[in-house]
Amino acid sequence: MSEPFLEPILRWMRLQRVVSRIAPNSTVLDVGCGRAAVFLKAIAPRITQGFGVDFKVDTVEFKNIKTLQFKFDGSLPFADASFDVVTMLAVLEHIEHEHQILQEIHRVLKPDGKLIITVPSIWAQPILEFLAYKLKIVSEAEIRDHKRYYNRQKLRKVLVGETNFRSFHHQYFQLWMNNFCTVVK
Repeated sequence: MSEPFLEPILRWMRLQRVVSRIAPNSTVLDVGCGRAAVFLKAIAPRITQGFGVDFKVDTVEFKNIKTLQFKFDGSLPFADASFDVVTMLAVLEHIEHEHQILQEIHRVLKPDGKLIITVPSIWAQPILEFLAYKLKIVSEAEIRDHKRYYNRQKLRKVLVGETNFRSFHHQYFQLWMNNFCTVVK
């Protein structure tokens, strides 16, 4: 089954924003890496090791990338302080218990490790629903699975106020339809 027309374009735009924020030779965990771990494959030449977890991905190893089929049950299968960078690209809005996953990410990040997140903004909801339900150019199943949408204040509250990350940096992108956020452990 092929994906809707706009999906690969939106994914590419997210990836371009994130790549430059990952230092060379980092150890990276991509939470919600997707079926093909596209982001990890794209950054493989510049990182030491990449791990991807997703309930859709097959468990495989290739070069410096490992993927693990995994459904979040309250804990991530990694030791404390394992990663320099954790990414969640268009994922947090799908997670039922956002606080639990963010606490786990905090745990597996090294001191001064960075979490990089993209999530749809509160203004994107009607547009995404129109693109999915009426025009069929983004995935209807993905949009129906959104548990929440975010703005700067909501992200700051959950990341800094509730999960104790620091160095909150936020930008809207794609005409305010998405949030791009980095925080540090």
